[in-house]
Amino acid sequence: MNTLLRDLAPQVLGALVRKFGDFDTCEDAVQEALLAASVQWPEQGMPENPKSWLITVASRRRIELLRSDTARQRREETVAATAPADPALVPGVDDSLTLFLLCCHPSLTEASQVALTLRAVGGLTTAEIARAYLVPEATLAQRISRAKQKIKAAGASFHVAGDVEAVLKVLYLIFNEGYTASSGESLHRVELSSEAIRLARQLRAQLPDNGEVTGLLALMLLTDARRPARTRNDGALVPLTDQDRTLWDAATINEGVALISSTLSTSELGPYQVQAAIAAVHSEAHKAEDTDWPQILALYDVLDRIAPGPMVTLNRIVAVAMVHGPAAGLAQLSTAEQDPALAGHHRVHAVRAHLLDLDGDSDNARAEYELAARRTLSLPEQRYLRSRAEGLA
Repeated sequence: MNTLLRDLAPQVLGALVRKFGDFDTCEDAVQEALLAASVQWPEQGMPENPKSWLITVASRRRIELLRSDTARQRREETVAATAPADPALVPGVDDSLTLFLLCCHPSLTEASQVALTLRAVGGLTTAEIARAYLVPEATLAQRISRAKQKIKAAGASFHVAGDVEAVLKVLYLIFNEGYTASSGESLHRVELSSEAIRLARQLRAQLPDNGEVTGLLALMLLTDARRPARTRNDGALVPLTDQDRTLWDAATINEGVALISSTLSTSELGPYQVQAAIAAVHSEAHKAEDTDWPQILALYDVLDRIAPGPMVTLNRIVAVAMVHGPAAGLAQLSTAEQDPALAGHHRVHAVRAHLLDLDGDSDNARAEYELAARRTLSLPEQRYLRSRAEGLA
């Protein structure tokens, strides 16, 4: 039932916002309708049309929230009486995409876009989002409240919102935080990566011909398929080269490969598609030594041209080292770390340590692993990096 409610949440909110116009009050009303459904449906049974039930309950609650203002109440009742047919009852009408765009309005910070997307489109409660991001519920509630007020102050409406590129970026941020948590005891926050995949599927249903939407979904699937092999039973991190590839989710890999293969041949190339293609090459290698590193390097060259960035630079340097040797990678790393975005980053030290180890310089590799461990906030990464340092002692 929880999955159904989360799937219906954006559709219900879209119907209300289209009908009444004010995102803030409508979103609160929908959350209360979802709560009512979670309590009533298990006891009374699911209604014949769950979406219409939710819209009816949310609409009533939305009017109740404004009932103290008599004049406003009259206006709302007039709008309700004269509004066009309920989108929930019109075949083919689904406002989920517009809600994605509204939640990723350019007036919002990335943190606010993430929180509002998970709440309004994902149907997660404030408490669930707060737990996933390891922040106090009150802090998260304030963030969501400020986001809704910013949308209102910016004059954003149901027809004036952000763009698909912003939505993809937000979904990618959510997935990455779930797949490799930036801090805390656990490497994974599965609730976030799973939610990002679910929302990406939902977005693709709205935009099936958008190559970058398909590319992002493929990238998430191909990456998430490796999750069962990324940690040992004690939670220790296992690097890609050492993973037991029989633990990878073959069905998910096949789906991701099929998606990226189809979209590469039919869509204009974009960065998410290239990243998905790189992930597909890794996924198709049955053993680490079978990895087609020249192809991966060629793909990183393309990615570096169309969407350069610090992490792209680091990953490409690893590919350079695997194709041309660790000395070539180390030479490029010395240049790359002059970028302020990379200076002092723990991943720079981790990559240097790896390349020094490949080059036979164990003492300096150990020092770099120890420095990387001190600079990351992720406890699983700290343990892994220190174990690599200890292994070189």
